[in-house]
Amino acid sequence: MPIVGMYGTLDSRSLENDMTYLTEPTFSHGTPEKCAVLLLNLGTPDAPTPQAVKPYLREFLGDPRVVEIPRLIWWFILNGIILNVRPKQSAIKYASIWMPEGSPLKVHTERQANLLRDQLKERAPDMPVEVHYAMRYGNPSIPSVLHELKTRNCQRILIMPMYPQYAASATGTAFDVVFNELTKQRNIPALRTVKHFHDHPGYIAATAQNIRDHWTLHGRPDKLVMSFHGLPRYTLDKGDPYHCECQKTGRLIAEALHLDTDQYIVSFQSRFGRTEWIQPYTTAVLKELGMKKTRRVDVVCPGFVADCLETLEEIAMEGQVEFKQAGGEEYHYIPCLNERPDWMQALSGLVLDNLYGWLDNPQPAQLEQSRLRALAMGASH
Repeated sequence: MPIVGMYGTLDSRSLENDMTYLTEPTFSHGTPEKCAVLLLNLGTPDAPTPQAVKPYLREFLGDPRVVEIPRLIWWFILNGIILNVRPKQSAIKYASIWMPEGSPLKVHTERQANLLRDQLKERAPDMPVEVHYAMRYGNPSIPSVLHELKTRNCQRILIMPMYPQYAASATGTAFDVVFNELTKQRNIPALRTVKHFHDHPGYIAATAQNIRDHWTLHGRPDKLVMSFHGLPRYTLDKGDPYHCECQKTGRLIAEALHLDTDQYIVSFQSRFGRTEWIQPYTTAVLKELGMKKTRRVDVVCPGFVADCLETLEEIAMEGQVEFKQAGGEEYHYIPCLNERPDWMQALSGLVLDNLYGWLDNPQPAQLEQSRLRALAMGASH
């Protein structure tokens, strides 16, 4: 029977949907609140095996932000075809780039988190900040790390996706998980997000210097290819800014390197399925350059700040084969920024800019006074 009140009608269906919040950690008055930075990246399977790759692909390709096909149709394609074929193929690729410590993406992201923590301690020694990382797909998961931050009394969290260019299928879906997880909490922390840093001066300078350092050791190419992860063309038509941000990144890097327009090209990799994706395709560019008998091509991937399957296998390995089989001569892959000191310095600066105003904590005497007042009013902790 509906219940009518000043806020409208409440029926039995509303009562059934009441939220049960996660249990809050025990709180003690006078405990200083902490500030945290959470680095987010795409993710990786736990091992380079079909058994580990399959659940990772199911989570990744099952994300409606990643594949915008009607759910029922896509469910049959994903579960009836792709997950029966692709895990074995992908496991072979992962095995070809796996590091002794694990997946390159996870290894580099963890190292970046540790180095960022050290940088922040050095640049802001009186303002302790916790630094953690999580993966949108796989482990450590975003919900598990947010739970850890909750137990550590992190009441201010900066969400830092490690994607320079914003895309709904990357940054957007990472935000989705964060926001959804917070709906389960009773005491929600203050939250800030970094949407993108595609034109951040420190990121551009570090990327340009990374390329210069490679050229100092190996000489310059006839053509520099800046390859970004691809997206379906309809994402651009529907308003996703990703393509435009990639173009701006490419232009700024070229300007920093003093390149003419005929000395570089921006392209897009990792096309999947039959629909049209944003162009030009990296594969087509490399084949065309090979057919023109280009003496040397260098490829860099400014859309990634850590090397991963897409850079180490698809670009460094498959790209080289495509270029040389088409008639090209010399092929160089320029690694991602990874743990470069100039990049870590730029990242710490970006983080500190976004933490502005959050790092002023009460002094111990103030905290003790707060604790005593709470106890006097009947608090147990």
